[in-house]
Amino acid sequence: MAQMSGNYSSQVQEAIRRRATELYQRSGAMEGRDVENWYQAEGEILRESATHPVRRAVVVNVQGMVYTGEYECKSADGYTPGEWKPGDPVPVRLAGDKLYLRRRNGRELQTTIVKRIG
Repeated sequence: MAQMSGNYSSQVQEAIRRRATELYQRSGAMEGRDVENWYQAEGEILRESATHPVRRAVVVNVQGMVYTGEYECKSADGYTPGEWKPGDPVPVRLAGDKLYLRRRNGRELQTTIVKRIG
């Protein structure tokens, strides 16, 4: 099997490995093309992940209404999942389709509401 050309998460590595195996099988299991198959698979997986970014979300209960708010990591101002534990009180502010959660450091995490239950 070809060597990795980048430093990727285990999920990305596994996706590339699966795609390279598919390419190998589609080509009639032709030997000697493992590096070519690997780089082609890597390019395809990276293009797919660039067009389908990982969606991160928080779920909060505000007076019986459960909100799911999605956010982008690049604009989360250093927020990391796990800053709040289940049951922690979280000051929130609602504005249209936005849900803002006040963090302990005083900054707000801006999310886009994608689901309301209650």
